[in-house]
Amino acid sequence: MTDQGAESRPHISAAVVVQRGRVLMVRRRVAEGQLSWQFPAGKIEPGESPEGVAVRETLEEAGLSVEAVRSLGERIHPDTHRHMSYIACEVVSGTAHVADRDEVAEVTWCAHSEISAYVPAGLLPPVQQYLDDVLPR
Repeated sequence: MTDQGAESRPHISAAVVVQRGRVLMVRRRVAEGQLSWQFPAGKIEPGESPEGVAVRETLEEAGLSVEAVRSLGERIHPDTHRHMSYIACEVVSGTAHVADRDEVAEVTWCAHSEISAYVPAGLLPPVQQYLDDVLPR
């Protein structure tokens, strides 16, 4: 059985950005369900790739230029019911800050031990595995 709600809503691409042993998180001005903290993310528009959206959204939301490294996986998000793509990205330049004041209230670099406080519902297993591999504990 397919989730009709997920099919009718735009697909979302999220950037999993790691720098200096921490992962970038943004707090939305308006929470989506129980989510307020999340990776920089946005709608995949016609003609865009998930990698391109991850790069664009990180710049628009957090002021960081990044490059997409690899896809970490996809899922229908259990809380938002949106089709999600997760893209590992590396920082090219910039300093993280609130670049889109309409959408983002705050940005932070989160240590491995803090992930569950920011994302209590847990992460997609391949995303969690990637962070387990690249973040110090």
